Amino acid sequence: MNYFSEAWTWLTDPLTWTGADALAARLTEHLLYTLLVIVVSALIAIPLGWWVGHTGRGRNAVVVLSGAARAIPSLGLVTLLALWMGLGLPAPIITLVVLAIPPLLAGAYSGIDAVPREVTDAARAQGMSEWQILMKVEVPLSLGLLMGGVRSAALQVVSTVMLAAYVGAGGLGRPLFLGLKTQDYAMMLGASILTVGLALVLDVVLSGIQRIVRPRGTAAL
Repeated sequence: MNYFSEAWTWLTDPLTWTGADALAARLTEHLLYTLLVIVVSALIAIPLGWWVGHTGRGRNAVVVLSGAARAIPSLGLVTLLALWMGLGLPAPIITLVVLAIPPLLAGAYSGIDAVPREVTDAARAQGMSEWQILMKVEVPLSLGLLMGGVRSAALQVVSTVMLAAYVGAGGLGRPLFLGLKTQDYAMMLGASILTVGLALVLDVVLSGIQRIVRPRGTAAL
């Protein structure tokens, strides 16, 4: 039995993509969950990373907390939060935010930290305030590394957001877990292939954005 052939047949069947509970709806949910997680994580991690990179304070704490967050098992945390908060979207969203914060924090912090000291010293000598130095000098020069963190976080999230279906939410995890329950391995494989393809497309798009936002002459940043 060729599961890849059956998965391709399932993916290309128009009936798979139509209806309220069809694959198109699951793909849309998957993308919306990913976008929500990245936005929430960025609002938390990027300002903190900029502050740490600019002031140099809390570096050790950031490294320790980021390492600890990366070590947390996603499935275990989703299960624990679902038992506490109930089934639905909050548990996987919180878990994925915890997963996405470390690469975003690292990208924001390392980008600011990589700006040459001579550049910031010259800005101070011209009378710029610390806020102006951060926003007009350090942040523009650090966008390449920051987008690297966004890229890493997005790929982790888009691959892991399938766990949302484990606790009753939607996304591409829904057909995967349904296929597991009904022993429909073509459906499982098709959902996995679609997720991998989505991750690859997202990586290409974010890689292009990373090249665009990186200032000329700052390839090292």
